[in-house]
Amino acid sequence: MIEQKSPVHAGEFVKHGIIEAHELTVTAGAKALGVTRQALSELLNCRTSLSADMALRLEKVFGVDMPTLMRMQTAFDIAAVRKREANIKVHPFVARPVTRSKQVTLV
Repeated sequence: MIEQKSPVHAGEFVKHGIIEAHELTVTAGAKALGVTRQALSELLNCRTSLSADMALRLEKVFGVDMPTLMRMQTAFDIAAVRKREANIKVHPFVARPVTRSKQVTLV
């Protein structure tokens, strides 16, 4: 079986593929995107997930496809939750048969 690499957080891609590639500071990137420096910094340092709003801003400003960015974030999130799947303790839902009770007639 081929071992798959863990998906990249969208913030890593934005950091290296956009902000650093354009030689922007976090402050300049935030200004271009119309967000706070803190909001961009948290994304670039993978402390927050990419939101649809941020993905749209990145598409409008830098031409990066919004759905591609969102799929990247979703793949990362799925891999992260799969790693802790054993810690999620739930049981499958089993439906009980529906029994007919006395019919009520509405007047």
